[in-house]
Amino acid sequence: MEELKPKSLNFLEEIVQADLAAGKYPQGIFTRFPPEPNGYLHIGHAKSICLNFGLAQEFGGKTNLRFDDTNPITEETEYVESIKKDVAWLGFSWANELYTSDYFETLFQYAVQLIEKSLAYVDDSSAEEIASQKGTPTAPGVPSPYRNRSVAENLDLFQRMRAGEFPDGAKVLRAKIDMSHPNMHMRDPFMYRIRHVEHHRTGNAWCIYPMYDFAHGQSDSMEGITHSICTLEFDVHRPLYDWFIEKLEIFPTHQYEFARLNLSHTVMSKRKLLQLVNEKIVHGWDDPRMPTISALRRRGFTPASIQNFCERIGVAKRDNLIDISLLEFCIREDLNKSANRYMAVLDPVKLVITNYPEGQTEDLLIENNPEDESTGKRAVPFTRELYIEREDFMVDPPKKFFRLGPGLSVRLKGAYIIQCESFELNEDGTVKEIHASYIPESKSGQDTSGIHVKGTIHWVSIPHAEVAEVRLFDRLLIVEDASELGDDFMKFINPESLQVLDKVYVEPALKEAQVEKAVQFMRKGYFCLDKDTQDGHLVFNRTVTLKDTWAKQQK
Repeated sequence: MEELKPKSLNFLEEIVQADLAAGKYPQGIFTRFPPEPNGYLHIGHAKSICLNFGLAQEFGGKTNLRFDDTNPITEETEYVESIKKDVAWLGFSWANELYTSDYFETLFQYAVQLIEKSLAYVDDSSAEEIASQKGTPTAPGVPSPYRNRSVAENLDLFQRMRAGEFPDGAKVLRAKIDMSHPNMHMRDPFMYRIRHVEHHRTGNAWCIYPMYDFAHGQSDSMEGITHSICTLEFDVHRPLYDWFIEKLEIFPTHQYEFARLNLSHTVMSKRKLLQLVNEKIVHGWDDPRMPTISALRRRGFTPASIQNFCERIGVAKRDNLIDISLLEFCIREDLNKSANRYMAVLDPVKLVITNYPEGQTEDLLIENNPEDESTGKRAVPFTRELYIEREDFMVDPPKKFFRLGPGLSVRLKGAYIIQCESFELNEDGTVKEIHASYIPESKSGQDTSGIHVKGTIHWVSIPHAEVAEVRLFDRLLIVEDASELGDDFMKFINPESLQVLDKVYVEPALKEAQVEKAVQFMRKGYFCLDKDTQDGHLVFNRTVTLKDTWAKQQK
């Protein structure tokens, strides 16, 4: 019997394992997921969530959910609630729900300490002047004229900033480091700025707010975070992260960076996603075309499929572009096992079985999910008049067309073999109605007819059919990689990203479908009931097709 090979560890798992083996953290590891509540989480955040919570679970640690709420201009309670819902929906529980605003007083006192150590100063320069002082990556910066203010003057001015004496932009607090440092982030970075804006939690208690680089590491330290995991763009911020912790002489947490998730055919910037919402290109943050977690949930994706996707793409040290087809593969794989099968006709044409008794209804038992016998069977009404897919009938079928056409036979799913006898056309040449006869001895599961056919098609009984609206979603952008497009990405919106079918016929059992719980429409794909559904008006979203049709279309 072949031995199972141990799972190979990613570089972050190797770091944690080595730290624990060295006895570095006897109390266990502590990670955190620190989103800014300025928008809805997207699939990129899902990778960070799975990584932070997953590491803690794997090594017996804990994870905090901390909201980085230091910019009251863009942050809202709505986003806080949506983030909590998304993290919980993905299947994770946090040890503590915390906010950077919980630490505003402590952070203020930390800033005072740095001023007292002559490591921070109040600068009256304008934003433009400070930018010009910074220099370039190849040329050193120049000191601010306010850099050598006395400790007493800086303490006085900083207290007056807090008291609300100065307008927005009048002054900032800067760290005093090195204006010729090769890392631009170390050239006297901002620590505090003035914002006379009401905060979603602290109201008007504060009018100065810490910058991310000053708040983040100190918040990690206060919480005892052992492994502060960020995406790669923060690697140039790490020296500043370490500098603040060193100068304040607080708990020495460490920052590690991993490659962010870039997904094809979409955008992953909150600013750009907000633009799509504000300009009504999409219908809100949870529009199923969006890469947000709430949109994926509404579209019918499962937590397991997203976790599987994050596991498959792995943890790397270099950015790369992941094709969205891998995410679609993961949801297909999950739903193939878990989704019940139903019949729905998206483009209907009427079929009359001429030798079936008029007015008769027969309940046929059809498997809910052939991949899971425990789901049992359900009764589906069968009658003389049915809807079938228009594409399942051809007036002049080619040689290897194994569906319905003049003189051709096909099996109706879970029912009988039928043979086409005739058809009627509309004035425009489209098929109006198809006439066929059925073979009574060919009933599925009880077939004694001896007749074999190669094709099976789905159907819906006309007297029992429920009318539904079906929304077919496709890729948001027609280009694969949007990272180089900048603000021009709007020119590449896929005009066919949403197609609405307003007269789809579905079997009556789908009246009991649950919102956001995906089902399979036989031969058509996976769909889920949308929250827009009302009494008498079913609305379904397509989660994903049964096969990757996009790749074929691009060839």
